[in-house]
Amino acid sequence: MRGRGAFAGIFVALAFAATLVGACGVLLESALRAHAPVDRFGAAAAVVTGPRNVTDQMGRFADEPEEQSRPLTEPGPVPVAAAAGLRGVPGVRDVVADVSFPAVLSSGRPVTGHGWESAALRPYRLNAGRAPLAPDEVVLSRSSGMAPGAVVRIQVDGPPRRYRVSGLVSEGPAAAFFTAATAAALDGRPGLADALAVLGDPDEDALRRAVPGLAVSFGTERGDAEDPAVAAARPDIVELSASLGGVAVMTALVVVGGLIVLSVRERAREFALLRAVGATPGQVRGRLLRETLRVGAPGALAGGALSLGAGAALHAAMVRKGVLPDGFGLALGPLPVLAAVATTLLAATATAFLASLRPSRIRPVEALGEAAAENPRLPRWRVVTGAVFLLAGLNALGFSAGATGAAANASIGGLVISLIVATAFLGPLVARAGNRVLGRAARAASPVAGRMAQHAAGTAALRAGSLITPVALAVAFAGVQLFAQSTVAHAARTQAEEGNRADRIVVAAGPGLPRGAAGSVRRVPGVTAATPVKRTGVVMAVKELGEKNLRSLNGSGIGSDASATMDPGVSSGRLGDLRGDAVALSRDVAGGLHVGSTAPLWLADGTRIRARVVAVYDRGLGFGDVLLPHDLVAAHSASPLDDRVLVRGRADLSAVTAAYTGARVVTPDAFEAGLSQEIRLQGFVSLLVVAAITGFILIGLVTTLAVATAARRREFALLRLVGATRRQVLRMLRLEAAIVLGTGIAVGALIAAVTLTAFAARVTGLPLPSVPPLACAVILLGVAGSGAAAILLPARAVLRRRTPPSLS
Repeated sequence: MRGRGAFAGIFVALAFAATLVGACGVLLESALRAHAPVDRFGAAAAVVTGPRNVTDQMGRFADEPEEQSRPLTEPGPVPVAAAAGLRGVPGVRDVVADVSFPAVLSSGRPVTGHGWESAALRPYRLNAGRAPLAPDEVVLSRSSGMAPGAVVRIQVDGPPRRYRVSGLVSEGPAAAFFTAATAAALDGRPGLADALAVLGDPDEDALRRAVPGLAVSFGTERGDAEDPAVAAARPDIVELSASLGGVAVMTALVVVGGLIVLSVRERAREFALLRAVGATPGQVRGRLLRETLRVGAPGALAGGALSLGAGAALHAAMVRKGVLPDGFGLALGPLPVLAAVATTLLAATATAFLASLRPSRIRPVEALGEAAAENPRLPRWRVVTGAVFLLAGLNALGFSAGATGAAANASIGGLVISLIVATAFLGPLVARAGNRVLGRAARAASPVAGRMAQHAAGTAALRAGSLITPVALAVAFAGVQLFAQSTVAHAARTQAEEGNRADRIVVAAGPGLPRGAAGSVRRVPGVTAATPVKRTGVVMAVKELGEKNLRSLNGSGIGSDASATMDPGVSSGRLGDLRGDAVALSRDVAGGLHVGSTAPLWLADGTRIRARVVAVYDRGLGFGDVLLPHDLVAAHSASPLDDRVLVRGRADLSAVTAAYTGARVVTPDAFEAGLSQEIRLQGFVSLLVVAAITGFILIGLVTTLAVATAARRREFALLRLVGATRRQVLRMLRLEAAIVLGTGIAVGALIAAVTLTAFAARVTGLPLPSVPPLACAVILLGVAGSGAAAILLPARAVLRRRTPPSLS
């Protein structure tokens, strides 16, 4: 079979494409099936909580609303009184009102506090001592290292208090069990519980009817009631895996399509002979499709099998880096493999069919002439299709300029792919334009070899166009993905630094700072302001290009003196008016809202409020999209603890840090360094995407260039026969490679520059993306070096023979 090099390249490209698509499928299936592990509620038949999702009617058009839903980041409380209705359901043996709150032992070890009745839910069993009976008694996990009768200091929402250890429970998650009354007092929400755990064997439908408006979880869903983090991460991972899978499919179409086009061109004489001896167009197309399937099917199957391991490795890396929460399980099934095989084979057959149209349609009398000389004119359909994708890319550019936050980030992928596909269709025109510019430089560097290189690149514009596309794709994709993340990270660091007015920051090594810490700091002589900051999440309808969509937004609850310790860049309104049900919004999510408007939103526990907008600010990347009054956030949070206290003044805070376990004072620079680490972890997904997709593109690039070079044996033989030396041919190839690779790199850099400029203008307010020089150099040198090697190494192998290769 002729074209073995091209078929080998198609096999490798399809195998990698199937691996990548299948790995995204594994991540998608894991997200769709993900539930937090059931641990603390292991003995419960069902768990009743507040609603775990926010659902509202949104829509593209006012008369056709659609239902949108977003998960809540914290469990909504349930009335303890609802337990009475549950106890009347047949099969219910008991109902435990479970409260959970963070606590810290005097050793600095974090534990979770509960009432003693909750010990039966895992169940925890006493190994020593007895249950707590007095308000100052506690049962600890054996892993605490304490013994019955010992006195331990435990900090919950105030200075540490002394408790006597009455007993120890078996190994499990670190916990501290108090009497029911003590636990309710420490939790600070009288009459409310985090969950109602049902013991026994109740009827599911009857249980749901007993508590209308509340969420009832059975089976694996009990894990979501125990830890909402997995459920909260699920929609983002679904979007990420679907987006990455779509990019992988489009990349496979471009890479595999280029290889198949080269295969058809390499075998043009064969198809011409078939047409000349009477083969019908259908027979020629059928032959090419069958050969593509014979090569593609094993490659797709091999990649599909490898995709399970690749997906598992991707999942493990994301869990290890904290991108996925603990307990986000891995699901391995046949569906991702089948989808990967079907998708890659469909892509291969579709591109093979398109590539076969021209050689199968020419008339037999013209077949040999078509094979001998390349038609300098592009088919009209190809020009029109390329123009359509170019317009689509420009439209995506306008969308990126008008979108906000996550929508702007998502739009850049579509922009890059549209422009790259346009480059693939218009590649010969781009190659000729690049040849006119870079060819002059090649002739200036070496008159003879440069003229030969310019002539070779110009007379084979179709081949050059096929080579330019993967080069441009590698540069554009890697550049956009890496530098979009670096632009956001740099802007976030800059905004946080410029907006900081605090002299020092009090933080905690454990789960957080008690609410009284800010007041203690404020009472220290020399402190002029002490602002408690509590992270939170809200769900809000955000207007994007005229449409409203529910979005999960990061925010903070801040104290009343925040204007003295932070400057989020308020452009309208006053931060000092942030009290009651007021809200301050970043310009990215404000949309058509302004000071005085009402913004409906859902707090972390699902409580819906109609917040009054009192300020709009510009530094959303550095301070989050939403700022709320601290008291409002604390009242609707599962934890009473603050994340940090911003301090204005240089007083001695050693008395405060000594009073609270784990509290310490850091400088703003040290705190910003910690935030930078969090931002780098958030960019870990982008690095994974770049590594996977760019690696696949480079493999396709090297294969494409190597196949195209090896197919020029006859051309090299003719040059040798007419007197060209081996050194002259290699010099010509080096200059031709410079022309082709230079054109591809220039196109890719132009696409990346246009995309990043639009992205930076929308996200940061300035059309100045952050491009680290070292990373930029690595991308350019990596693409140029691998491309040059793929051209020159096969050429050296062909030219190494002492006698010129046969022209046959």
